[in-house]
Amino acid sequence: MKKSILSARKVCKSFAHNGGQLHILSHVDFELYEGDFTVVMGASGSGKSTLLYALSGMDRATAGEVLYDGRDLVDMREKELARLRHHDFGFIFQQMHLISNLSLFENVAVSGYLNKERTAGEVNERTEELLKKMGLDGVKSHLPSQVSGGEQQRCAIARAVVNTPKVLFADEPTGALNRHNSTEVLRLLTDLNQGGQSILMVTHDLKAALRATRLLYLEDGRIAGELKLPEYDRQEEKGREAQVNAWLTSLEW
Repeated sequence: MKKSILSARKVCKSFAHNGGQLHILSHVDFELYEGDFTVVMGASGSGKSTLLYALSGMDRATAGEVLYDGRDLVDMREKELARLRHHDFGFIFQQMHLISNLSLFENVAVSGYLNKERTAGEVNERTEELLKKMGLDGVKSHLPSQVSGGEQQRCAIARAVVNTPKVLFADEPTGALNRHNSTEVLRLLTDLNQGGQSILMVTHDLKAALRATRLLYLEDGRIAGELKLPEYDRQEEKGREAQVNAWLTSLEW
């Protein structure tokens, strides 16, 4: 039986709006299991990104609990949350947020230096290894503006995992990429997951959702459906796509 590494209990998130409250998440229960590639889907405005931010400590839930390593993120001080996000969690976004005046190598390595759990030499070795794995060793000295969007996103993935996070959070990581680059990024995320990396990703992209081992459907701030899948196998993609399409259709996606 897989171990739960991140749990949500009755999580709610509301915002002040026009003199009242706008409810985005409503009593969400959630488990992220070790080694899973969990993908959250749903229509625009369903609360996908809000859920990811609440689960990762990037934002605080209005009510409920978000439990990681026996502690509730909702009660943590900002300094504790910052340390957790830097040491235990990794993040990939639709926009890469690379530092424009640093090379790709430096963009990845600086996150490792700030962690201070490895020597500079160990961080450099880890960075070289990741950039090679991401197919970036030939452009590692380039600035972000000198490489393609796909190469920038692959660099962002390397940066996200340089500190060997327990959980990798991904918010629409293929949203700004063309089809070829999206496929390459999804391949890398799949390889990371099949190597043991736990991933939580939100997306509206069916092709991205096919990489999941577990799909959740969010509707009006609540989890309305769940589909479990075996590890992704490219040879079985057509059948997998038909299964996921049928599931989404049943949910009126």
